Amino acid sequence: MELLRAFLCGGLLCAVGQVLIDKTRLTPARILTGYVVAGVTLTALGVYAPIVEWGGAGATVPLTGFGYTLATGVKEAVAEKGWLGVLTGGLGATAGGIAAAVVFALIVALIFRAGDKR
Repeated sequence: MELLRAFLCGGLLCAVGQVLIDKTRLTPARILTGYVVAGVTLTALGVYAPIVEWGGAGATVPLTGFGYTLATGVKEAVAEKGWLGVLTGGLGATAGGIAAAVVFALIVALIFRAGDKR
């Protein structure tokens, strides 16, 4: 049942993104940024935590989950370090994901050669 909930939650988030790509003039970069901002906003409003509890990885893996992790990291760091946590909390909470993205991008760049689409 947990896998089904994750699939439904992640699938719904991806379907909304696809509809935005197909039906609006928004660029993919703006949609992705909007997803991160939506994740932060929904977390600040207390709405996204129940979605994460219900959807599991289906809610934390998409970009809204990145926004959720940023907001949660800032909240915890502010409680621990005060106002300094506003600057350090988000980076501390997401450092592993950011580092993994950089390392995998480097590996792919070394293996494959960039070129135009001819």
